[in-house]
Amino acid sequence: MTTALITGATAGIGAAFARRLAADGHDLVLVARDTKRLREQATELHDRHGIEAEVLTADLATDEGIEAVAARLSDLKNPVDLLVNNAGFGNKGRYLDVPMADELRMLKVHCEAVLRLTSAAAESMRTRGRGGIVNVSSVAAFVPRGTYGASKAWVVQFTQGAARDLAGSGVRLMVLCPGFVRTEFHARAGMGTDNIPNWMWLDADKLVATALTDLARGKTLSIPDPRYKALMGVVKVAPRSLLGGISSRTGRKYGPQ
Repeated sequence: MTTALITGATAGIGAAFARRLAADGHDLVLVARDTKRLREQATELHDRHGIEAEVLTADLATDEGIEAVAARLSDLKNPVDLLVNNAGFGNKGRYLDVPMADELRMLKVHCEAVLRLTSAAAESMRTRGRGGIVNVSSVAAFVPRGTYGASKAWVVQFTQGAARDLAGSGVRLMVLCPGFVRTEFHARAGMGTDNIPNWMWLDADKLVATALTDLARGKTLSIPDPRYKALMGVVKVAPRSLLGGISSRTGRKYGPQ
């Protein structure tokens, strides 16, 4: 039986990945900051699907948290076959309105943690000649909009570059770029969603199903909805100044988690 490790596992897209992978028979390593929620989730998934669900409490905004997860990914005696780097958050406010400490914390979680955890997993997987990594980004990566979009753009470029470097090793890497997803994300960040059209909202479970299909097909980039694929096609040819204005009107961030 294979094992999947999911960061940010207790809510949103992370929880959807946990539900789907448990239903498919994968054992899980669930990573988040809230031990109580992790244990409740692990018990529910074990009882419902008969899989083993390990709990790992870690704050990926700290070196200690990153190191704890990296150590689990490097454990060759209990290998992880699929890593889902999903942990993330948004800051409310425009550039210079957000405290620098909060901006740096975002970069720690979105960039440094993704780099270090991907590297730990990929090294172990390459040794075994198999494995998969999904790094969750956002369509915000393609729109000029502050630190959130910039950090998610880094995830896209890093993942696709690493996928090319590891081609033929048996390790598959894919970056997942959803749009707006109905999760706890916006409420936890104190962001309103009243100005977001209904057609832009995605279902987390359907999104995960598409993402796993794309990974199995060997894609390195997954935009899991025809509406957003069309929208990103427009983004490629639209003036950057126009995109910045649209981004401002629809809120600070486009993504999920």
